[in-house]
Amino acid sequence: MNQDPPERLDHFMARAAAAYYAGRDPFGASGDFTTSPEISQAFGECLGLWCAVVWRAMGQPDPVLLVELGPGRGTLMADALRAVATVMPEFRESLQVHLVEQSPSLRLTQARTLLPTGAAPFWHDSIDTLPEGPALILANEFLDALPIRQFIRRGDGWMERYVAAGAFVELQAEGAPALPGDAPEGAVQETCEAGLGLARQLAARIADQGGAALFIDYGPGRSGPGDSLQALRQHQSADPLGPAGSADLTAHVDFQAIATAARAGGARAEGPLPQGIFLQGLGLITRASMLARSHPASAGMQLSAAQRLIAPEGMGRLFKALGLCHPDLPTLPGFETA
Repeated sequence: MNQDPPERLDHFMARAAAAYYAGRDPFGASGDFTTSPEISQAFGECLGLWCAVVWRAMGQPDPVLLVELGPGRGTLMADALRAVATVMPEFRESLQVHLVEQSPSLRLTQARTLLPTGAAPFWHDSIDTLPEGPALILANEFLDALPIRQFIRRGDGWMERYVAAGAFVELQAEGAPALPGDAPEGAVQETCEAGLGLARQLAARIADQGGAALFIDYGPGRSGPGDSLQALRQHQSADPLGPAGSADLTAHVDFQAIATAARAGGARAEGPLPQGIFLQGLGLITRASMLARSHPASAGMQLSAAQRLIAPEGMGRLFKALGLCHPDLPTLPGFETA
């Protein structure tokens, strides 16, 4: 019986992600996982106002691109647009909404979500087709879904992990990045070439055309060894090497490496900063309290959702915020303590 040849882990992950997102809505209680915009509307509102403040620091270019990478159901963008329309309508009138999303089913969901906001978004398969011009870019839980390579220390060298028949196999690493020479036997080193390339490309664009980007994702603040590959199905851990597309595959983001790549591309990088500290600096608790007063029946839910986003034992410590911007811009909002 013929078997498929071993598949490099990042190739397996890319194929699995394409199959997973092609025809499903994985978000929320009925899906596989819940993201911050679905937990509290204050999250998207604060990020929208973050963009408005940065836009003002940029000199209020008109037009300006408001871009979201991996926009999910469109919840974050809808909340952001609602907030800026109220607080800074001149920014709302100047912006053009662009969404980087490959899934046809999620594009339909995003269109339904954004229709009430009056937005007329443009969709892109990748950042390559974004039009030229100053841009403000948001990416929440986007980097963690990009495919990774894994290398494992064997003897005096490194082998690379491939996937075959639902299990890891180790083959000679080809075209491997620089890896530490003093790692112990069995140590696992991960690299996300897609994430590093994206950071360099966005940084070069920002340095040339102006703007800023904000990444919020989970992972350690500093680089280090370790196997962080994981899978979720119906909010439970699953086998990451199971049938491609059967679960959501993610890995921790190496923020230090992303920041280094962005600086090499010409942008200034700020952070990473724990999400809890960053969101408190943006006034998330104040906004949640306002929502609680306006909607007494759901006050407890509003406040508990905000606490979940900022508490160290919740999402406040594991999740990080990383900002990229044109070198001439002042310190980005929320990063003053970084």
